[in-house]
Amino acid sequence: MALIIGNGPKAGNGVSSAATDSILGRGMSIDRTTIIAAFEQTYSYQPRLVSEAPGRVNLIGEHTDYNGGLVFPVAIDRTVAVAAARRDDDVVRVKSLDFDQCDEFRIDAVKRFMGSRGWRDYVRGVAWALQDENIPLRGCDMVITGDVPQGAGLSSSAAIEVAAAGALAAVAGATTAGRELALVCQKAENLFVGVQCGIMDQLVSVLGKAGHAMLIDCQSQTYEYVPLPEAVAIVIVDSKVPRRLSDTDYNLRREECAQAAQALGMDSLRDATESMLAALQDPLRKRARHVITENERVIRMVDALRTRDLSTAGNLMYDSHKSLRDEFEVSTPELDLLADLSRACRGVIGARLTGAGFGGCTVNLLETESIGRFQINVVDRYCERTGLVAETYVCQAVDGLRVADV
Repeated sequence: MALIIGNGPKAGNGVSSAATDSILGRGMSIDRTTIIAAFEQTYSYQPRLVSEAPGRVNLIGEHTDYNGGLVFPVAIDRTVAVAAARRDDDVVRVKSLDFDQCDEFRIDAVKRFMGSRGWRDYVRGVAWALQDENIPLRGCDMVITGDVPQGAGLSSSAAIEVAAAGALAAVAGATTAGRELALVCQKAENLFVGVQCGIMDQLVSVLGKAGHAMLIDCQSQTYEYVPLPEAVAIVIVDSKVPRRLSDTDYNLRREECAQAAQALGMDSLRDATESMLAALQDPLRKRARHVITENERVIRMVDALRTRDLSTAGNLMYDSHKSLRDEFEVSTPELDLLADLSRACRGVIGARLTGAGFGGCTVNLLETESIGRFQINVVDRYCERTGLVAETYVCQAVDGLRVADV
């Protein structure tokens, strides 16, 4: 990863208009030429670096990360890219191509955006968090765009955070990287944006590996890479039931898990066992049961993929969905329908909701030759039943954060 210090212009009189179309990679990384051209059109000079971070899909291990548990995500080829260059003052100017919106703030006085916050607070949040970790920053100009579906449970927020943090650190000549950078981004989302996520999303966005899933122990923050079978496709279906975690019961579920752990005399549910559940009352008992059994499913899933036991892997995914539906209560009728249609489709190995739930996506493992059949028997039938035009993403496992000079 190249960390380049650029030299931009002095502060101007605002941000000029720019190309407003989002850049859709269709399975590829963001078009670097296009984002560089957009930066030049916006600021009238060339950026010095491009920082690019992927979204993620979690194969199994849901709502376990903030409970110190095990997760098994994949960094996917849907990314957020930031073109940036250093200024010689302490002003940060940002242009979002996807929203056709701008933001401007001072490095030494980062505050939450007043008004409809959205993407702005993720950028501001990592600027605040980096400095709160005693990492000095410099003013810079930035253009940001991406093709990670938003509100779909594919961690567009972490991709924005990681890409922006990578750009801010590189512009300032900082060497922050790896787990340290992921923790900074998690801190931004927890304490600045106000979503109490675990470390999974940011860690895989920073450290993902092409062709592999990451088995992450969220308690020790250790990880290992597990190769994915070559004959299996990862297919994500966006139910088109959107959600923002700050507008759902996500934080409530996290509070319920903390209450369950406290009632059991533990710091987290990581070391809880099913024999302890009798000491709890619903809904805390149901929440704890999901976390305990989901951690077990992660271990079994990793073993199944390593031994190419795809039948067991698929059944574990369906079991995970059932637990998320019945025990953790974060599914929706639409997500349930997608999982049911997948189970009835020949060539589908397994399916489950992925992400926090309350809408968003399912993740499906398919035999590669079954993608066309899947579209007809699952996605098209889902549209017929719900009136919602679901979107399908056939994804590859890719590397995490990349920062390179222009």
